[in-house]
Amino acid sequence: MSSELAQKMREIREVETSGRAEFAQLIGFNKKTVESIEQAGRAPKGEMLQAICKQWPKYTLWLMTDQVDEVCGQVSPDIERARRTLKQTGTGTN
Repeated sequence: MSSELAQKMREIREVETSGRAEFAQLIGFNKKTVESIEQAGRAPKGEMLQAICKQWPKYTLWLMTDQVDEVCGQVSPDIERARRTLKQTGTGTN
């Protein structure tokens, strides 16, 4: 479970920010903390998970349960990445 949460945190970071420094700043944590969690694959603490969900609420359901509900605006980084690609190519609907 811990490495899964670290991986999910990384996926959100890769889709939403330009790197660890920006991600850390947006959630109010030190870059080294983010780096150590990702590299060691250890679970982020509750405060960090809460900060991630507050910054990007659209990932809350996926981050915590591995489920999505697009109708309610709850998506995964893969869905968000696909939406952005479709939008760039002019084939997206939203």
